[in-house]
Amino acid sequence: MERHNVTDEEIRGFCQHLRSKEREPGTIEKYRRDVRAFATWLQGREASKERVVEWKEHLRRSGYAPVTINSMLTAVNRFFRFLGWDELRVRSLRIQRRMFRNREKELTREEYTRLVETARGLGRERLALLMETICATGIRVSEVKYITVEAVQAGRAEVSLKGKIRTILIPNKLCRKLWKYARKQKTASGEIFLTRSGKGLSRRQIWAEMKAVCSEAKVPPSKVFPHNLRHLFARCFYRACRDVVQLADVLGHSSVETTRIYLISSGAEHARRMERLGLIFPE
Repeated sequence: MERHNVTDEEIRGFCQHLRSKEREPGTIEKYRRDVRAFATWLQGREASKERVVEWKEHLRRSGYAPVTINSMLTAVNRFFRFLGWDELRVRSLRIQRRMFRNREKELTREEYTRLVETARGLGRERLALLMETICATGIRVSEVKYITVEAVQAGRAEVSLKGKIRTILIPNKLCRKLWKYARKQKTASGEIFLTRSGKGLSRRQIWAEMKAVCSEAKVPPSKVFPHNLRHLFARCFYRACRDVVQLADVLGHSSVETTRIYLISSGAEHARRMERLGLIFPE
């Protein structure tokens, strides 16, 4: 009978497999971390379907959000599929579709404005322009590297990610700002957003720089992370065109259902809509 022992060698093989499939480095690291968490929890014991179910319950009792638990289960299930251990795979938690977004996590246009103005006021020109670029184009933080001098000159960036190629249009006003910044930094070609040593900015560095200005900008840290700028772009774009299919194309989503998640309104907005229904009589 085949034994199912999770070893470092198997985890390395899994990561190599993901690289061969051209998965993004951030995705590979996420899967590696989640599989490692499962292996650590096993404490040397053999993996089994019952133990995977027990681990799922352990994550739930530990206070992990359902979405987080499901993402960790996805990583482990793909690890099992890679090894041919399909009998160990488990189902994700069933989560009812959310009707509205948590108000404590939704970044408003006013808060975005304060973040950009605060960064600029603190002399952090690169961060201010970077936030404008993500929010004005809707790009993923992993796509920042495609904002190059050549892309600015063309007014568009060709992004190759997740096996797909799409074109991102860069507004003229943003092009002028990016061109001016590139000339100031003496960047003649290639990526515009670089570290002092000339390397591209990492996801972690962008995240940390945004967090560093949220207190001064008086914006809750729970709202300040790169992907929230993409969400703000999606909501503003949809209000302008009311076309979820077009928005899905702009964001690079394969499924319109993924795009719909970006358009969930806040709890406060949802409550106002309910009030306008007029189904409660005056006191």
